[in-house]
Amino acid sequence: MKVVFIHFCFEDYSIELINSLSEYVDLTVIQPEHIYSKYRQYIKSTVKVEYFKKYRIRDPRNFFSMTSMMRMVKKISPDILHVQETNDPWYDLTLFTNRSYPLVTTIHDVYRHPGDRDLIPGSDFTRRIAIFRSKQLIVHGDKQKKQLHKRFPELSGRVNVIPHGELGTLYKQFIDQHHSIPREQKSLLFFGRIWPYKGLSYLLEAMSLVIKEIPDVKLTIAGRGENLDQYSHILSDKKHFTVLNRFIPPAEVTELFLQSTAVVLPYVEASQSGVASLAFGLGTPIIASNVGGLSEVIHHSKDGLLVPPRDVNQLAKSITYLLKNRQIQEQIQIEASARCETDLRWSNIAEQTFEVYQKN
Repeated sequence: MKVVFIHFCFEDYSIELINSLSEYVDLTVIQPEHIYSKYRQYIKSTVKVEYFKKYRIRDPRNFFSMTSMMRMVKKISPDILHVQETNDPWYDLTLFTNRSYPLVTTIHDVYRHPGDRDLIPGSDFTRRIAIFRSKQLIVHGDKQKKQLHKRFPELSGRVNVIPHGELGTLYKQFIDQHHSIPREQKSLLFFGRIWPYKGLSYLLEAMSLVIKEIPDVKLTIAGRGENLDQYSHILSDKKHFTVLNRFIPPAEVTELFLQSTAVVLPYVEASQSGVASLAFGLGTPIIASNVGGLSEVIHHSKDGLLVPPRDVNQLAKSITYLLKNRQIQEQIQIEASARCETDLRWSNIAEQTFEVYQKN
């Protein structure tokens, strides 16, 4: 089976899936030039990779970029065209004139996250073109499947649930494998895009309670997003808080996860989470809100801890409980490692993806 795999983003997810899919199909990857230059070395040499020039979303030259991309697809003439949702209106509109190949689309977020200012104007409307043009759709959880069916009842029978695989295996390649990174005790990490739905305000409120129980606790906040000046009265406490309000390179991301006792995801809304997938793969225990896809991927008191969203007291109690119990930390790490060898293992995910291809 000949497959073309296109992605404009979700680089880490795509690389892992590409490498495993290459064991099942004749695979060609098409990606923007800037992604190719950064990540080609992490894709198996046996995988054919093409690239094209991609411009900023408002640049009309994207019309020619999409034409070039689809010309590559036509030249390959695949049995399946698999695309990671792009949120790019230029791609979606291109589908009006390109209907030759059975399309499989992976949808990472059925609904846009509240307060996410990275949303591209018009993309929530144009993405419907890609959704309805697709012969099969892939989501990462049963809740997402129900959301998609509720929003688009016409899609019944075309939505497939395949988990989001672990990302630790890839991220370990970004650092020196011979350099050991000790895991600090009483060290917490809040990582990723910082938008209101991520619940940072609830975590900061909970930290005031945690500090009373564990005076030497530390929280690192790493990522870009909303203006953190609103929390300056809290974050000025350098003893307990470190702020990295910037883009975090992959190698530094890996180090942050490996050195932290736990990662905290106090989200008020979630579909799936690449942060959780990375934590699983790097053996960093997770404390997360019991919302959306997080409640499906994390098994409470086994491979992580779940707390009610917006519940500051319970969040503080769970953090304190985990930080004070090395045995619980180790138990969670063992269970998480086992998950990475079963449902979160990329070879298993690739096999399920291949089965979806065969439905077309």
